Parts: sequence; structure tokens; C-alpha cells
Amino acid sequence: MTTTKGLEGIVATTSAISSIIDDTLTYVGYNIDDLANHASFEEVIYLLWHQKLPNKEELASLKKELAENAALPDEVINHFKTYPIDKVHPMAALRTAVSLLGLYDAEADNMDPEVNYHKAVRLQAKMPTIVTAFSRIRKGLDPIAPRTDLGMAANFLYMLTGEEPTEVAIEAFNKALVLHADHELNASTFTARVCVATLSDVYSGVTAAIGALKGPLHGGANEAVMKMLSEIGEVENAESYIREKLANKEKIMGFGHRVYRQGDPRAKHLREMSEKLTHLTGQPKWYEMSVKVEEIVTSEKPLPPNVDFYSASVYHSLGIDHDLFTPIFAVSRVSGWLAHILEQYSNNRLIRPRADYTGPGKQDYVPIEKRS
Repeated sequence: MTTTKGLEGIVATTSAISSIIDDTLTYVGYNIDDLANHASFEEVIYLLWHQKLPNKEELASLKKELAENAALPDEVINHFKTYPIDKVHPMAALRTAVSLLGLYDAEADNMDPEVNYHKAVRLQAKMPTIVTAFSRIRKGLDPIAPRTDLGMAANFLYMLTGEEPTEVAIEAFNKALVLHADHELNASTFTARVCVATLSDVYSGVTAAIGALKGPLHGGANEAVMKMLSEIGEVENAESYIREKLANKEKIMGFGHRVYRQGDPRAKHLREMSEKLTHLTGQPKWYEMSVKVEEIVTSEKPLPPNVDFYSASVYHSLGIDHDLFTPIFAVSRVSGWLAHILEQYSNNRLIRPRADYTGPGKQDYVPIEKRS
């Protein structure tokens, strides 16, 4: 056996959902640039789940089913109110809520393909409502019910604030959802597939994926980027701050990627939205600071920014709490997780790799009274 730390370069399965070839990301063969510039998030959900873009009737049907399933059971809302609010990270709340939803779904353990598909719709629909409801409850506010006349991007922003979002805000948020929807066998997606390969249920697979996404080396990176920008404070402080980090060999979050060599193709779209939004909201320093940090880091290391770097200033400009950045990632990425879960079910084999043993050789059992 050949041991590869972190499974880097190992091809673990076949998939028709997304690909990363020569630093180009595609969803079912569609270049991410085309989708980011033209597609709604709902179109992307349909594409990932059906391996084709929807026609008008198919898209309308999906939107209708998502809207009809966006509300949360009262039990989940009430459960949030029992959490130690000042100690719970929203990702932990999201992980628990998704697991809890499985208790109130009578079809949770029904493995019929059509039933699993409708469970996927229900979960996708409820993810934005979970994140926004928890965000408001922890501030002592009542959750805002989802509207059936808004798309997913607009509805999320509305449920978060209670205010009608601007067209620019909807465009930016929709683009972020499209860009984060899937990314081949990333850590959380692989976790979901490993889980459901045992024929565990959809809710277990998504709960496991959320647990993997919670880590700062995966979904938590954009929250860490905003923390760094907040510590820098002003553009003129960026040089000394980053130089000190580099001199101490500390990791600069938001740079580099395991599978890209020339740069993350998603980053440029969020860079453009960051520039537009920060100027519109009168906070250009966050974009200018980000650009300065990028200039310094890329001049010292061959590490271009990844999708997390500029998403931080985009979400901040939308008035979103920093610890909601990773749950928002999950609101988008659940579309990819569910696509992979359904694909795994359709052609399943238990995922069971081996480990290269490095412990001691043959040892004989010694009775406890004779052990030193």
C-alpha cells in the first residue's frame, strides 16, 4: 500500500457533479464564470441535482417546492431558545438543528430514491431559515417567516434583517451562493459521502458534513479572514501586520488552496463584489485593506487568494455578523452535499480505506501485577 497524507492526489470515486481540471471549476461541465455571471442559485441547485439546467417550468416547480418547505417546525425554533446563547457558535446550532429536523421527518429513514430527493428539497429549503432564525433569537428578536415571493438569496437577507434587500445586495449574495455550491471532493463533501455510504440517512450525512465544514481549515476560513482585517483596522496598518505574520511564519488565512496552482477561479468574482459593495456602503477600507494584504502576501509567496478571502468583506458589507459566515457557506454548500449524497446512494459502495500501521510490533500480554 502507498500512504498519502491527507489523501492528497488520491482519486476516491467517480462523479458527474463538478470538476476541477487545470484550475478551472465546472458544475456539470458549465464553467463557474458563466454560472456566477448569469445563473440564479436555484438554477444551480437544479443543475447539481439533475445534471442539467432547468427549463422555465422545471425551475418554477423547484422554486415553488423550496418556498413551500422553508418554514421550520416550532420544535426547532423553541429548541434554539434553550441554548446557552453566549457560548454557542452558529455552526454548532446549525449542526444540532439539522440533526433535530430528522426527528420530525416521518420519512427520515425511508431510502426510496424519490423520497430521498424530496428530503433533499426540504433540507435545502430550511437551511437559510435555520441560520436566520438562530441569528435573531440569540439577539432577543423574533424569527422572521420566509416569504414565498422571494428567491433564496433575497429571502435569506430579508429573514435576517426584516428589510427588503437592495438589488446589489441580492446580486452579491446570489453570486456568493453560486460560487460556494459545490467543489468536488472537498472535506465536508467527502465526509457526507462516507457517512451515507453506510446507508445512513440524508440528515446524518448533512449533519456530518456540517461538522467537517465547521473547522477553520475548511469553512471557517472566511470568518478568520474578517477577524484578521478587523485586527488590522486601517489600510496603513496592513504592511506591518502582515510582514510580522510572515516573519513569524504564521498562516495568513484566505490564501492558497490544495487543488489550485494558479489561483482559485472563484476569487475574482467576490473581489469585484467586494469593491462594489464596500464603496456603496461607505466602507471602502475593507476592500482596500484586502487588496493591500493580497499584494504583500503574493509578493512574498506563490499563494493567490482563495474564495474565502474576499467573501469576508462581501458578507461584512452586507451587515452580516462575522460568525455567520461559515453557516452561510453551509446554506450554499448543502446543495452540493445533497447532490453527492444522492449520487452516492445511486451507485453505492461502502467507503473503507486502509491505514499504514506505524505502532510497535508484536507484543505479548503481561498480567497487570507484573507490569512496571
